[in-house]
Amino acid sequence: MCDQNMFGRAEVLLRPNIRAAQQHRPTLKKIALACLFRLALVSSLASSPLDQTKLAEIDASINKAIDDHKLPGAVVWVEHGGEIYWKAYGKRSLVPTVEDMKRDTIFDAASLTKVLAGTPAIMLLVERGQVDLDAPVSKYIPEYTGQMGKITVRQLMTHTSGMGPDVSTKPKWEGRETAIQKAAAMKLDSTPGTKFLYSDINFFTVGEIVARVSGMPLEKFCAQEIYGPLKMVDTGFLPPPSEIPRIAPTEMTDGVMLRGTVHDPTARFMGGVAGHAGLFTTAPDMARFAHMMLNTGELDGTRIFKPETVKLMTSVQTPPGMEDRRGLGWDIDSVFSSPRGNRFPIGGYGHSGFTGTCFWIDPFSQTFVIFLSNRVHPDGKGSVVPLYRSTSTFAAEAVTDFNFDSVPGALAALRTKKDRPVIKTSNSQPAVLEGIDVLVKENFAPLKGLRIGLITNPTGQDSQRRSTIDLLTNAPGVELKMLFGPEHGLYGNFDSPVRDGVDAHTGLPVISLYGTNRAPTPEQLKQLDALVFDIQDVGCRFYTFTTTLGMCMEAANEAGLKFFVLDRVNPINGVMVDGPVRSGPASFVAYYPEPVRYGMTEGELATMCKAERHLDKLDLTVIKLQGWERREWFDQTGLPWINPSPNMRSLTEAELYPGVGLLESCHISVGRGTGTPFEVIGAPYIDDVQFATTMNAENLPGVRFVPVRFTPSDYIFKGEVCGGVNIILTDREHCQVVDIGVLAAKILNRWYPEQFQVRKMETLLVDEPTLQAIVDDKPLSEIRAQWAAKTEEFALRRAKYLLYPSAQDSKR
Repeated sequence: MCDQNMFGRAEVLLRPNIRAAQQHRPTLKKIALACLFRLALVSSLASSPLDQTKLAEIDASINKAIDDHKLPGAVVWVEHGGEIYWKAYGKRSLVPTVEDMKRDTIFDAASLTKVLAGTPAIMLLVERGQVDLDAPVSKYIPEYTGQMGKITVRQLMTHTSGMGPDVSTKPKWEGRETAIQKAAAMKLDSTPGTKFLYSDINFFTVGEIVARVSGMPLEKFCAQEIYGPLKMVDTGFLPPPSEIPRIAPTEMTDGVMLRGTVHDPTARFMGGVAGHAGLFTTAPDMARFAHMMLNTGELDGTRIFKPETVKLMTSVQTPPGMEDRRGLGWDIDSVFSSPRGNRFPIGGYGHSGFTGTCFWIDPFSQTFVIFLSNRVHPDGKGSVVPLYRSTSTFAAEAVTDFNFDSVPGALAALRTKKDRPVIKTSNSQPAVLEGIDVLVKENFAPLKGLRIGLITNPTGQDSQRRSTIDLLTNAPGVELKMLFGPEHGLYGNFDSPVRDGVDAHTGLPVISLYGTNRAPTPEQLKQLDALVFDIQDVGCRFYTFTTTLGMCMEAANEAGLKFFVLDRVNPINGVMVDGPVRSGPASFVAYYPEPVRYGMTEGELATMCKAERHLDKLDLTVIKLQGWERREWFDQTGLPWINPSPNMRSLTEAELYPGVGLLESCHISVGRGTGTPFEVIGAPYIDDVQFATTMNAENLPGVRFVPVRFTPSDYIFKGEVCGGVNIILTDREHCQVVDIGVLAAKILNRWYPEQFQVRKMETLLVDEPTLQAIVDDKPLSEIRAQWAAKTEEFALRRAKYLLYPSAQDSKR
């Protein structure tokens, strides 16, 4: 499976021979280098700073991945102390012809373009005083206006701009100008400078700045200022036809196997040249770039950067306290740092690319690792992120003359890994075990021998804060094949539709269930034996995770798959049933015919869904909770809280959500964009004192209202002062929270009918009789009486699906 030299082993080069190797062509390789390599082997192995047994582990891990169809082939370059390990594995091409991988193969670098083109190009302009890192982007791209225009160049380069992952590529479009127009029209996903969100838009914007400021196309600027001086002879955009035979093909697209055409669709639509993708390169050329970086900007007497520029772009530039630490362009310590492996210290820098490429430079030990593959060939289904980690880990372990246990100048670990929690809160388990805890206790026995698709988000953790993804990845006899993310995405960091992607930790495909599709497709399910659902709900009908549960069950039923629900507690207890039963049509925020507050766990809902929707082909298993009683609220379980979504940040907010959330479709702020979403409601048109006085006069049990003014930093009424109320729960056991929303709607419709727009409440209420009673300003007692019979009927209907012990259920 590997390319060996004429002596039957991997080629190990001494440093003096590398100059020839980097500019070799096949004939030179066969004739001249063979002799040099053999002499190098004889003279170097006796005092080699690289442990050959550890290098052999790199071979074994890559060859196994090739056998497992994770990739067709790869090229690896490891260098330390003047010694180079440079090797090819497997096949360069499988379709339409089969070709062996060669060490001089040219690869689609994908997002390595960001650090081999976009970053060095703009940093040259920064060094020359032509670009200011802290200037607003609008200075260079006037099309970016409003909040977009205030983003700084530094924020682009650290992925803290707040821009989404990419612009839409449907329907097809073309041209750099169109890409910029599309980006300029987008709404930011977060406030600039507050959050790390990896985005291709950031770097095609960087590329556009380079082109406009330099007056040269990006590809010409890079060739003239970087690749030519560094003698990177096989690196550039838009490779000529003569180089096509050496290029590793990627994926079949529109009936054509991409070979020499960039794989990334946005870069392709931009004409093949962009700051985020489009570059093609080889391992020897990347090695020259690495030497320039390690030598503080100079190689072979040619200086590309000043030493202070190299230091600037490879040191932490993200805001203090941000867990994901990035340099300018370069990754240092983030969720994407798999290429660092487990042994290189924090403080090195690198990057990875979607097509299966990665690069890590460790300045402490003067080591670098290059991994190049076309893992997307031929069908886009390959997976190599685990190889990034293992290759760099074995490479570091192969270094025999450096102590990685004590590295002066290395950065301390900072990440608490919210998206991959591994921190244990104590040595003892809480009294309540959730479904994932029980599954671990059972040593994953129900899942043994199955190919699994996991539906989860950041709440998918056990009681010791270990990620369900990690637990299933390492579970014996379980094959985790793909990941599915609900609304807000697998990592819980989006408030808009989410695209498919690849998980940076496991290399598994991530399928969005809040984008084009809301359930797995039949084609995806063909690769699986079972779906596993592990997401924390908040016990409210219009919180969409239970809709995702139901739609995934329906898809599994059609495909004849097993379906496992790793049950979780209802955080607002499992006895209170309150609010009108959905009487209008089903929707994504009203999937089940149930009250606003239904008093069930997801496992119980799944059991009811299977029976009442007649999912007869579905093999459903609920991994039940242990130790939970229905009357318990979340804070009585001893379990750790994880925010189920970006604006659900506390149990108090979950308790208030069934009432306050009802108002959200109307023209009013429910506190999004403040520090306490769902604990305040208001609008610029509301008299806060009068509103609080009127709400308090109703004497709702267990709750009081304090007049406040607040200014949302995002969402509706962004930047506007709102009058309203702060909602204070004084007795959650007796507060009927749905009444809060109904009463507020009655009052606001009475006072501000045109501004409040009460009819929009139907989206989440989904009960026309209740809405009409609100419009008619009926007494609250009369409105409750109107829905009481159907709510009582639901409470009786649900009883046969309950799985956990109960005191007398409370029916509101």
